[in-house]
Amino acid sequence: MKILLADDQPDVLEALRLLVKAEGFSPTLARSPAAVLAAVEGGDFDVVLLDLNYTRDTTSGREGLSLLPKLRELDATLPVVVMTAWGSVEGAVEAMRKGARDYVQKPWDNARLLATLRSQVELGRALRRMRRLERENAALRGEVPPLVAGSRAMAPVMRLIERIGPSDANVLLTGEHGTGKEVVACYLHAISRRASGPFVPVNAGGLAEGVFESELFGHVKGAFTDAREDRIGCFELADAGTLFLDEIANMPLAQQAKLLRVLQTGELSPVGSSKVRKVNARVLSATNVDVGAEVHAGRFREDLLYRLNTVEIHLPPLRERREDIPALAGHFLVSHAKRYRIENASFDPSAIEALLAHPFPGNVRELEHAVERALLLAPSGLIRAQDIMLRRPSQAPNRLEEMTLEEAEGHLIARALARTGGNVSDAARALGLSRSALYRRMQHFGLKGSG
Repeated sequence: MKILLADDQPDVLEALRLLVKAEGFSPTLARSPAAVLAAVEGGDFDVVLLDLNYTRDTTSGREGLSLLPKLRELDATLPVVVMTAWGSVEGAVEAMRKGARDYVQKPWDNARLLATLRSQVELGRALRRMRRLERENAALRGEVPPLVAGSRAMAPVMRLIERIGPSDANVLLTGEHGTGKEVVACYLHAISRRASGPFVPVNAGGLAEGVFESELFGHVKGAFTDAREDRIGCFELADAGTLFLDEIANMPLAQQAKLLRVLQTGELSPVGSSKVRKVNARVLSATNVDVGAEVHAGRFREDLLYRLNTVEIHLPPLRERREDIPALAGHFLVSHAKRYRIENASFDPSAIEALLAHPFPGNVRELEHAVERALLLAPSGLIRAQDIMLRRPSQAPNRLEEMTLEEAEGHLIARALARTGGNVSDAARALGLSRSALYRRMQHFGLKGSG
């Protein structure tokens, strides 16, 4: 059982480490919100035990609370148990609303804490199994995921999707962050002849060099220090189905070469094995950067692009398909109202006007988050304009101490990019991040760089 322990106090972390390790957990430690995000982005955990208060803000829990939606966005099935010495009913409610599964107050009771963690590990594993079965059952029933796209800008896109969806052609999905590339990939899979097979998504651009081959091609027991058992890679999991490779343009050249070999031959060897295995997976890929420019700059292999780009589908940003905003908002409202068990949820006309007036730099993803947040804030389920709380770029706070943790992170990344003339590699070094980690954060904040 892999657990991430997050607290700014070394003695607390050490006490927790000794406690959970004695009970069979494998602990990873984090002392800051940034370290928490980096750990979850880079590894798989069964549960997170998260302190709400950190050095800069020791009483309100704001730093910890701001992490919860980010963790849920990274992995919606990851159980998070929050812990603070400043517990209150209001804090517990807010933490649960933001995605926490349980709430523990310091000083903790060892037996209760361990029981809570074990329970959440089992619930998290059950949820992951359930979601996998739901996807498989939906595919077996021939169900097609909803694709809200009635605008004129989406009409040619939909015609192309319907035309090439049933084929086995590899497809490259392009467009700004948040335009719905994974949703379209799911739709393409659902209307294909492979719909009864698995749909396996993977963030190809976020895989570190040391785990790339293991994640995609699998490994055998003993292949390296932590290989305690055989593992099936994503390509084999997607056999007879669809493999979705997101952020494809962020892959280093060495990883691109390994991927190209499998695409050319349809054969792979798990790490540590000499046996060659045949795989038959349709490959859909996605990126929010200009891959042609990446090829020209020598950062992406032209032969790999040809393999991935049998057909390219470009998704327009939400600002170019504004007619879809009311329908998309309604779809998200119904979905999240069902999730939070809120009855009679609806929009006041002023709310729709506010949504239509917003530029949505974060595209459909930003719209969905805005609707979900407004639904939780609306006292009676009727969402009005004041519940939407959309902040225009010009309204952002100027002073760092007045910003939320998320706003400060976006501000610092934007400044680093400005200082380096948009050079992602230089900005990543200045911020102490890997290039792929910075790309993921840039995608989240809608920032662009030059390479």
